Amino acid sequence: MKSYFRKEIDAMEGYVPGEQPKMENLCKLNTNENAFPPSPAVKEALASFDYGKLRRYPDPTADALRDRIAEEFGVARKNVIACNGSDDLLTMVFRSFTSPELAVACLHPTYSLYPELAKMQGAQVIPVALDAEHDFALPENLLEQAQGANLLILTRPNAPTGNSFPLAAMREICRKFDGVVLFDEAYADFADDNCLELAKEFDNVIVSRTFSKSYALAGLRLGFAIGHEKLIEGLFKVKDSYNLDMLTQALGLAAFSDRAYLKKRCEEIKAIRADFARRLAELGFRIVPSQANFLFAAPPDGDGERYFKELRSRAIIVRYFRGAVTGRYVRITIGTPAEMDRVIAATREIYGC
Repeated sequence: MKSYFRKEIDAMEGYVPGEQPKMENLCKLNTNENAFPPSPAVKEALASFDYGKLRRYPDPTADALRDRIAEEFGVARKNVIACNGSDDLLTMVFRSFTSPELAVACLHPTYSLYPELAKMQGAQVIPVALDAEHDFALPENLLEQAQGANLLILTRPNAPTGNSFPLAAMREICRKFDGVVLFDEAYADFADDNCLELAKEFDNVIVSRTFSKSYALAGLRLGFAIGHEKLIEGLFKVKDSYNLDMLTQALGLAAFSDRAYLKKRCEEIKAIRADFARRLAELGFRIVPSQANFLFAAPPDGDGERYFKELRSRAIIVRYFRGAVTGRYVRITIGTPAEMDRVIAATREIYGC
């Protein structure tokens, strides 16, 4: 039949989210969900929520949540925007800074949603290849490769690789790049440092965060970004009018305010990550040093697809990315200690070690 879509939409494949399988005795480690439940403060906020308020529209600018975020990170409300997950923020960013005349540069490999958002805008994607032989490090000529782009996305820690990049190098890039730099920091709470100070220091920097990972609220859809007031002001122009419902704002505020719980759970996950990485390395795996709540791990035979399928046959679901380089690895979410034990037991069975 005749297509009624724009040519850009017809040409798209569309982003494919991580599988949500339905299996018995499932060990689900493929979408980087938190191993632990949200803060008890979320349960209390949900129990005390006045459902009668739902007949009203929510605050279109989520001011209470933005004020609390601004207070925590030492900025003003005008420097913060709240969104329906960080993917919502990415949509705003691509609407604002990319077009057929304005290209975007991003790492490769990285979050596969970026190219799809670029296609929607008819924008050129400039890939900046990471050094796979050196744990997916940044190339020294990144700025040269990204030349001509209006938007540069640095996913830090990166997905699917899990590694981070030196903070000093990030500052230098912000200083020299002639365009907007977006730090996608979905996993920053599991890392040793972050780029929030760069959003205060430079007028071309946006730092985005999500509640899906460290706050264990993937099912709620909530995120935020911090940047110069002029950048945030522009993003508000393209934001959906009521992008955050009333309940999400209330529960998000409760989760964000419980800083002690956030720190405790992140430290637990980091400890489990370190132990799991050590045990995989002892079995002959190549592990990319991770600053996220997952590991990018290559099995001893370098056949990531085989390992993925063998685990799946045992109801353990991890993420596999086809490709000459990425196909050697699988991405394994850090789960509970019991789940990690199950993966190790299955791995020993698969490789006879």
